[in-house]
Amino acid sequence: MQDPLSEVIALLQPRAVFSKGISGAGHWAVRYSDYGQPSFCAVLDGRCRLAVDGHPDLVLQTGDFVLLPATPGFTMSSLSVSNEDTTQPAHIDPRLTPAPTGEIRHGRRGGKPDVRLLGGYFLFGSPDASLLVPLLPTVMHVRGVERLSLLVRLVGEEAGDDRPGRDLLLARLVEVLLIEALRSTSGDDAPPGLLRGLADARLAPAIRQMHGHLARPWTMAELARKAALSRSAFFERFSRTVGLPPMEYLLAWRMAVAKDLLRAGSLGLAEVAERVGYSSASTFSTAFSRHVGQAPGRYARAQ
Repeated sequence: MQDPLSEVIALLQPRAVFSKGISGAGHWAVRYSDYGQPSFCAVLDGRCRLAVDGHPDLVLQTGDFVLLPATPGFTMSSLSVSNEDTTQPAHIDPRLTPAPTGEIRHGRRGGKPDVRLLGGYFLFGSPDASLLVPLLPTVMHVRGVERLSLLVRLVGEEAGDDRPGRDLLLARLVEVLLIEALRSTSGDDAPPGLLRGLADARLAPAIRQMHGHLARPWTMAELARKAALSRSAFFERFSRTVGLPPMEYLLAWRMAVAKDLLRAGSLGLAEVAERVGYSSASTFSTAFSRHVGQAPGRYARAQ
């Protein structure tokens, strides 16, 4: 059976774009404008403060890993900077600031840094990222997972080289990085989304069945039975935990998979329809046109 988390990551089509060394010393603070694309940071040595808009401040320390799937605005600073501090942080807009070629240094220029980080950002190639990213937590903070630090180092090393196969290897490394970060994050503490749904012992079997048997003509009653809940209890629990009603989630997922198959161009319309649970090409075309805003054939040609 397909793993829903791996499927979501694969459909997002992550590809590495940029990574860099960052260090800070003394009293410093820097403010980043919201970026909207995914970014990550691993603390190689020392400590600092991270304040992501709308979330409690985090004190990051050696070995910590942070992933922001749709990077909102945030402030990073030395621990000497508090919320009451009147220091105006230096402002950086990732969309306008040219990518630096060397390490970024904040605060005091000379001497040993108080914190060393490896940070970076990448892009999701999927046009369905706006559907899939909200299923992930806004802020993922993982502590004490050495595998993540190792993966980030590998991404940094590979991004800095220009060897054959670089782009393919970077894409695979970022996929593994995302999966490792997601499965290292506590689903119980996650906001509504796929991670929290998979952490729910009742809902997880139903979600896995949807992903593993997408072609099956699922009904609310069948999915509720997989969760060992009444239909009303299943509907309420799924909607609250995942953030979408069950049949709406199933439809959105079917359309995301259908788009991916149409973009690949290796299957006919009837085969795509069958793969995503429709009994005929015409019923699939009607549903796809209503959901996407254009017929599947036109969508495939546009890709």
